[in-house]
Amino acid sequence: MIHVEAAQALIRDLCTRLPAESVPLGRALNRVLARDLHATDALPPFDNSAMDGFAVNCAGSVLRENAEFGVGGEIAAGDSARRCATGAIEIMTGAPMPEGCDAVIPVENVEITERDATGRALRIRLIKPACAGQHVRRAGEDIALGALALPSGSWIAPSQLMVLAGLGLPEVPVVRRPRVALLCTGRELVDDPGQSLAFGQIRNTNGPYLAARMAETAEVVCGETVTDDTGAFVRALDRALDQDVDVIVSTGAVSMGRYDFVPGVLRSMGATIYFHKVAMRPGKPLLFARLPGGQLYFGLPGNPVSSAIGLRFFVECAFRALLGLPAEKAWRLSLGHPVTKKAGVRLHQKAALAIRSGGAAVVQLLAGQESFRTLPMAAATVWAVLPESAEMLVEGDCIDVYAMEHTQSGLFAFDA
Repeated sequence: MIHVEAAQALIRDLCTRLPAESVPLGRALNRVLARDLHATDALPPFDNSAMDGFAVNCAGSVLRENAEFGVGGEIAAGDSARRCATGAIEIMTGAPMPEGCDAVIPVENVEITERDATGRALRIRLIKPACAGQHVRRAGEDIALGALALPSGSWIAPSQLMVLAGLGLPEVPVVRRPRVALLCTGRELVDDPGQSLAFGQIRNTNGPYLAARMAETAEVVCGETVTDDTGAFVRALDRALDQDVDVIVSTGAVSMGRYDFVPGVLRSMGATIYFHKVAMRPGKPLLFARLPGGQLYFGLPGNPVSSAIGLRFFVECAFRALLGLPAEKAWRLSLGHPVTKKAGVRLHQKAALAIRSGGAAVVQLLAGQESFRTLPMAAATVWAVLPESAEMLVEGDCIDVYAMEHTQSGLFAFDA
């Protein structure tokens, strides 16, 4: 058996970042930026008001309380720049600062002492002092012209999409997503949710789960459910290869039973099997190979939680490398209760984070850790890793913890 860290390192070594492509801004969500992006315009592009109020000239100093100004017009967001020779100009949030003004006095900090027939302010008096620079958003204060906006390798979530939209990019350079085929094996599997189950049949839970999870990072170009028949599996594999895939993921038929034919099929095709069995539970029989055409192959065990762990810690390890993302770092968090386990076995456990009354986050292992139990997955928010060497862990011991989804692994900053 190979240890988890060694298996992951081997996977990363066999992956090369996929080529870049350009996509419209509207299709850049959940993609990986292929190169550094620098601001071709400053954000904001001009000095503007952060408040509704009155633009004035403090002459770089402070205006005293009770100072009075005449109001020479108004300027709203979207208006052209204006010049203010004397006095004040009524200004709205986001409007460009008039030339000759260096501060904005919020409307609630003035008394309007004179209005015209329409109610527009003609004269104001300060009820609080004002200083130069207050409530002014400077050009480039968010992103300076030419500054690095987003580095290569950034995961484009909605917040990054906001930055890209502000930069005015119609096309975004991203890394091509891995093309993946998903094959679920087992004559007992039923895909149609409306079909009644015959005795001995079960519903295919692996297929929808894996397809949905992989779609966050990769392009699932084809998927099939195949009976426990070598010929049918080979034909399905050939169809997948015809789709020009980068990665093939299968579930089931990788253990030691009579119908566990995947290893033999791969050898007959000339594939290189790099490992078959990982020193962990659940998911020990996991297989990793490379086909003669260069496609990566992951044979995941058939039990639902075993396949979920295989995806999370091995398939997604490959996806990250293919996308140019760095290897993940575990979060180190405290156990919320004592745990005993067999020494010599690394366990991946369904878990949830809890916040204690004092504000500390702790990890709580969930009931129902068997690899066939799917209901606890609905309550799990993290994967907790119990180390191979440990036999007894006490409350407060720090363990490795991973987000359920690898795209969330950057939620926390790490100390240097």
